[in-house]
Amino acid sequence: MNKYYFGILFFVLSLGLSAQPRLVDGVLGVVGKNIILKSDLDKALEAQKKQNPALKVDQCTVFEDLLLEKLLLHQAELDSVEVSDEEVQANIDRRINVFIQQIGSQQRLEQYYGKSVVEIKEEMSDLIRNQLTAQRMLQQINGDVEITPSEVREFYQAIPQDSLPLINAEVEYAEIVFFPEVSEEAKQEAIDKLKEIKGRIENGSSFSTMAVLYSEDPGSARNGGEYKGIKRGQFVKEFEAVAFNLALNEISEPFESEYGYHIVQLQRKVGQELDLRHVLIKPKISAENLENAKNKADSVRQLILDDKLSFVEAAKEFSDDEESKLNGGKAMNPQTGDSRWETGQLDKGVFYTLQNIEEGTISAPLFFTTRDEKEGYKLVKLIDRTEAHTANLKTDYQRIMQVAKGQKQQKELEKWVNDKILDTYVRVNNEYLNCSFERNWINQAQYAE
Repeated sequence: MNKYYFGILFFVLSLGLSAQPRLVDGVLGVVGKNIILKSDLDKALEAQKKQNPALKVDQCTVFEDLLLEKLLLHQAELDSVEVSDEEVQANIDRRINVFIQQIGSQQRLEQYYGKSVVEIKEEMSDLIRNQLTAQRMLQQINGDVEITPSEVREFYQAIPQDSLPLINAEVEYAEIVFFPEVSEEAKQEAIDKLKEIKGRIENGSSFSTMAVLYSEDPGSARNGGEYKGIKRGQFVKEFEAVAFNLALNEISEPFESEYGYHIVQLQRKVGQELDLRHVLIKPKISAENLENAKNKADSVRQLILDDKLSFVEAAKEFSDDEESKLNGGKAMNPQTGDSRWETGQLDKGVFYTLQNIEEGTISAPLFFTTRDEKEGYKLVKLIDRTEAHTANLKTDYQRIMQVAKGQKQQKELEKWVNDKILDTYVRVNNEYLNCSFERNWINQAQYAE
């Protein structure tokens, strides 16, 4: 069973009832008063298959994940452990960005799932809220668990030498990003184009057709610019400020966001939920604009080489990447949450650049294109390079310490689970009574009638 629980999470509330409710069709389990539906298990299985198609997924393992996570959420509710809407949305945005990086573009992501990004985010909302709540509950359970250096050494020494893991080649690097400035002419051209499109729609042309023909939003253009069930927090604030203040069927004036210029038409509004169509036009970047960005990157590099600025200071002052500039330009790996990257995870341009420079060296301006086809230049500095090797305490102490601590936390969690199962109403459908669970769900469970 996966020790770190990536399954679907749902909240639970304990019941001290002696009555045994009949399990209706489609219900696979009950923890407290809350149920696990077959559709919940199907979604969890589908999610794991999509995440790793080559991995054989065991239904019993995934079902036990659901039981365990319901138990965690049960206690979270009793202890009033909650997460905010802002935390949920920020986490969803980060995960979507990781998905887009892995699959190549927003358009490919939407094609893969057969849904728009907005629809994907909407479906993820409850899942992520429950995951974050369960993680917070886990933090409470394991919050006091500490591990000493001697325990780390004992853990490492207990691993057979031929079973020590191979650590892939890794790098740590920082970057300063320069995007070209958009000329006022290019901005005005985008605005004028949207005004023309708006005029054609008001004179009888179909908004849907105009979006298909002209919109540069890959997520909605093929659907006629349509987004349904929009709630606050799903789009950038500039977009929402306009969309949520339109009258029914009204088409906005062109307005700007970080993605370009838009016009929006409100189709339906129920409470704080909208259906709308929009057209996005991105101002065109000229060769001169791009060359200016390269020259700026070159100038900043020279300031660093002349010791007039440190790389960290230059990143804070000049970088156009809002995330990395806050930590001195250090590039964080979205898949792991830390600053180390396996070389196979790197963008090709960054990979080849780092291959040809020494630690502490700053590259010449490197041309790059973002996932949403935004062009720019970046300076790349290699902080550290580690060749592939067998895990050892000298090089990989922090990594080994985290694994050893995780094992100790796992034991603490198992003690907690075994205690809580005794006090919580648990019921498992007959179909899963033959599963070889790691915990005593069956001993506590009532047989389905």
